[in-house]
Amino acid sequence: MLKTQGRHGEVAVDVHSDVPDRFQEGVKLFALGDDNQRRELEIETLWPHKGLLVLKFASVDSISAAETLIGSELQVSGRQRGELETGWSYVSDLVGCEVFDQDRKIGKVADVRLGAGEAPLLILRAGKREIEIPFAEAYLQGVVDLSGRKIRMQLPEGMLDLDAPLSAEEKQQQKRSSQ
Repeated sequence: MLKTQGRHGEVAVDVHSDVPDRFQEGVKLFALGDDNQRRELEIETLWPHKGLLVLKFASVDSISAAETLIGSELQVSGRQRGELETGWSYVSDLVGCEVFDQDRKIGKVADVRLGAGEAPLLILRAGKREIEIPFAEAYLQGVVDLSGRKIRMQLPEGMLDLDAPLSAEEKQQQKRSSQ
């Protein structure tokens, strides 16, 4: 949810669904907050506004109540999800999968970020390091194995080094050039 909209608890959302008509009065959704807590909400009313969808939830009746929802991700229950074509997967199903660059294990998907570009970003944990990899079809090797919790990719050379920590030599070189 992007921002509050109005004075009675309304919020503006950017819809990332292939089934946008799923948002209707009386539909129950979950708001997943930054703290990984889910809160069940029921749509009371809704309307389009400047390319966004404005939602008014039952029991969210003030700006301050709506502010607690900002930054949350709206989700439907697993039972409400539509059937996907072969080769497609829900980004929420990718969390927890191990990612491999060909046969080399890189890390485990800890999160998926939308809106950073055309492809969602897989946020991997590899020890203490966080690695961001675009979940782009061009990098995938075959179909994602959700039952085996594995994603096989063929990444461009150097991609994993883009956000790697500096080596001792690189730190010294950076220090000399800044003096």
